[in-house]
Amino acid sequence: MKTQLKAPFQHDVSHLEDMLKKHSAADQPKGKKPKNIGQTLWQLWETMRKERLKLVIVFLLVAMSALLALAGPFIVGMSIDRFIATGEVNGFVWMLGLLLIVYLFHSLTVWLQQFVMIGISQRTVYRLRSQLFDHLLQLPIRFFDRSEQGDLISRVNNDIENVSNTLNSSVIQVFTSVITLIGIVIVMLYLSPILTLVAMLVVPMMFFGIRWITKRTRVLFKEQQSHLGELNGYSEEAISAHSITKMFSQEDQMIERFQEKNATLRETGFWAQVYSGLIPKFMNALNSFSFAIIALAGGVLAVNGLVTVGVIVIFVEYSRQFTRPLNDLANQFNLVLSAIAGAERVFSVLEEEKEQADEQDAKVIDWKVQGNVQFQNVSFSYDTTPTIQDVTYHVNAGQTVALVGKTGAGKTTMMNLLTRFYELDEGEILLDGISISTLTRDSLRENMAVVLQDPFLFHETVLENVRYSVPEATRDEVIEACKLANAHPFIRELSQGYDTMLEDGKGISQGQKQLLSIARAILRNPKLLLLDEATSSIDSVTEMHLQRALDTLMQGRTSFVIAHRLNTVKNADQLFIFDDGTIVEHGSHEELMDQRGVYYELHTAQQFD
Repeated sequence: MKTQLKAPFQHDVSHLEDMLKKHSAADQPKGKKPKNIGQTLWQLWETMRKERLKLVIVFLLVAMSALLALAGPFIVGMSIDRFIATGEVNGFVWMLGLLLIVYLFHSLTVWLQQFVMIGISQRTVYRLRSQLFDHLLQLPIRFFDRSEQGDLISRVNNDIENVSNTLNSSVIQVFTSVITLIGIVIVMLYLSPILTLVAMLVVPMMFFGIRWITKRTRVLFKEQQSHLGELNGYSEEAISAHSITKMFSQEDQMIERFQEKNATLRETGFWAQVYSGLIPKFMNALNSFSFAIIALAGGVLAVNGLVTVGVIVIFVEYSRQFTRPLNDLANQFNLVLSAIAGAERVFSVLEEEKEQADEQDAKVIDWKVQGNVQFQNVSFSYDTTPTIQDVTYHVNAGQTVALVGKTGAGKTTMMNLLTRFYELDEGEILLDGISISTLTRDSLRENMAVVLQDPFLFHETVLENVRYSVPEATRDEVIEACKLANAHPFIRELSQGYDTMLEDGKGISQGQKQLLSIARAILRNPKLLLLDEATSSIDSVTEMHLQRALDTLMQGRTSFVIAHRLNTVKNADQLFIFDDGTIVEHGSHEELMDQRGVYYELHTAQQFD
């Protein structure tokens, strides 16, 4: 099924006004004050704190180049009155030489200001991108659970690149235009106040026209950036899930949804460009109108002896230079709006609260961890719906416990609470009798190793992927960990063994990825081992070899195992059966089978699968 997309030209003005109203309402998040241009510019200014001296140098160079540009027409006008009208050749030659020097220095100052400004923009964007990336890594897991990965990547790349482009070009252009306007007005008032008033007739028309246009372009450019982030996120999701898409023959549906999002982006971008494109056309029309009325008024004044021909020439040229900086400002406005919209999205991430800092009196684990773990009246909810409700249990050091239950029962959440990926709502978790909330997160996690259900491998060699948990580990230690995880045989068959480069895990099976992930945990040699469906992606033969290695690894360590295949956890010291965030049964495999309760039903059902 293909979507019939309407051309943007078919939208009438009333439809566009409705869209603008909708976008304006969308710009105001519930419970938050909407961000504005002034606030975003101030944040950028704070980001450029280290570059302020260089910005002053750029400003001085811009002022110099603007004044030199204004000097050219003034010299030409004076030459007409003093030398061409009088026939004085020597003076005219000297004025030509002066004009040449003025334009040479003007070119030099323009090059210097661009050179310095490029350095400023690149260093600023470097710091901003580093600050954003650093901040992202310090945000809590909760933030990433409610954020779209592709949209975050768009903020790191596209939005910051918009800021870079604007700093490279627009800042100098804005400075130049402002200084040129001020200089033109001063010189024009000096030469003829009457002609100046005539030239200023276009200013009110210019002001109200640009205001009407930019009021709409700001909303549309901000919406365009937002839709671009959504499209990036959807594209990444579609590419990552391409095998699932093909398996369920959902190509047409995925294409249709992409076309809808792409059409929305196109429509918003179309109207943003249409409105911003009106600005230069509007300015050119005013420029022609200004030239006409200055020529007419100047001619009348010249006939009456109130101005000279040279002054008229200067005014005509200045009238063009007067509308040119306004035109340049208008042309830069869409770039500036796009950059401000991108900067707002970047700063909105930077304003997110980092992972809750450790208390000032938080303790660093400086004792030999035994591995006694107690959950006392633990409750937790991701939102308003309780996920864990008043859970209490105790795990002795060295025990292996299994968390069993249906999907969504709260098993993985218990792991997340133990690692302090999330903080408790109520209750307490104790490690060796000490509340983990009083410990630093780093020292707590240094005594743990986690193997998640979905393994992740970096764009690195096999050796570095395994060594990620212990960067200082030797090659021999990595190999030993891989042998315990039963990963060594398949690694030796890779093209370059442990030095084989893995590109996002491509080239090896899902089960092999999991083996490397388990080897990474084994290398850490933790006191607490957390296995969240660690063997779910491994075939039965490999699982048997791996289970023996895990049994050896678990000796003397406190291990938490989540597994849907109950045969893999029946040897656990304790099994806790979860349902709707509470423990409904607990005991050994034999005890629970004798009770003929929930666990018995789950185990029996799997035997007949």
